[in-house]
Amino acid sequence: MNGQNMLQVREVGSDTKLAVLTAPFSLENEESDSKYRAPNLIQRILSLLSSVRPGSDLTRLQLPPQFNIPKSQLQCYGESLYSTNSDMLTKCSNEETPLGRFVSVVAWSISTLRPLPFGLAPYNPLLGETHHVSRGTLNVLLEQVSHHPPVTALQATDDRNNIEMIWCQSPLPRFHGTYIETEVHGERRLNILDKRETYTMNSPKLVIRFFPLPGVDWLGNVKIRCEETGIEAELCYRGNSFLPRPSVHRSVKGKIFMSSTSKTVYEVSGHWDRTVIVKDVSTRKTTTIYDAKEALHRLKTPIVKDPKAVLESESSVVWGEVSEAILEKSWGKAKEIKTCIEEKQREAARERKSRQKQDEEEEEDYIPKYFTVSHSKENGWSCLPNNKLVPTAPIVVND
Repeated sequence: MNGQNMLQVREVGSDTKLAVLTAPFSLENEESDSKYRAPNLIQRILSLLSSVRPGSDLTRLQLPPQFNIPKSQLQCYGESLYSTNSDMLTKCSNEETPLGRFVSVVAWSISTLRPLPFGLAPYNPLLGETHHVSRGTLNVLLEQVSHHPPVTALQATDDRNNIEMIWCQSPLPRFHGTYIETEVHGERRLNILDKRETYTMNSPKLVIRFFPLPGVDWLGNVKIRCEETGIEAELCYRGNSFLPRPSVHRSVKGKIFMSSTSKTVYEVSGHWDRTVIVKDVSTRKTTTIYDAKEALHRLKTPIVKDPKAVLESESSVVWGEVSEAILEKSWGKAKEIKTCIEEKQREAARERKSRQKQDEEEEEDYIPKYFTVSHSKENGWSCLPNNKLVPTAPIVVND
């Protein structure tokens, strides 16, 4: 990762806890992630998956530390909101027309995609794990509300700009022989409160391909919709398959149209790691709505501003010692600490299960602290925040 890895120590009673915060994903990641990557990576991946059948669900697969990025999945979700050089969310709120706001929301949605390192994955968050970071007036809070299946709830608020975001994400990775495909279930909502507009959207799939070209791509279709204004967008993300194709790799193409008539207003095209433009179908005028180099270049690493306020459940504390060992390439130490953390979680799950009545069907009775969670076969997972606003966090990204 680009930039320096930030190590912050804080005192908790008589114990010393380590919070490890690493630089966020940016356009520089791909050349620099090798500094903590284990050797012979592809051979190690194939060995790890040798006993896994194609089509298998990988959510319960225990990864050795050699395959981990030194951060939690919660941090990865959070970075897509608070780590950017462009204040794209404010633009979504400040645009004067409904169509202008919708175009800005499309651009912001594209900005949440980040280049990811091949062969490495974040830690699977523990049940009850949290991540809380502020940047300016934007406050972001995440909580792992279910472990199996993994479900992450997110709330972000910017009171000054009348913005609220609520996400409920449940990734489902499956092994398909030559690649792993992760389908991210759940809905993302962006509310512009003073305009009384709600934008709903989904996430593209994450595909890790081993042969013939090793790589990581965001692929598939994304739909964005605002019911109040009657405007929609359909985007298609594409990547390499068998041969390198620069014109297709990391490309995005789609349209913005009116729901009532299906009339296209703008055509969308470009590459999410370069630039994306919209073309007005009536005037043929093109406008650049997203510049990845401007938004994702040299991103700043979060820092601990108020050590005493950092929670025990904070991702950077929960996995701090494991991350420190990975950064030092002390693989044996990292494995020992990670195994201990995961075994404590399994023991906690066994204790919860033993307290349940015999006729109960739920595997876990965990009650989230910051969200009210429900699930149905028809609608999947729903996560509603318990509080109207996210408070200022003890971990911050300085402008």
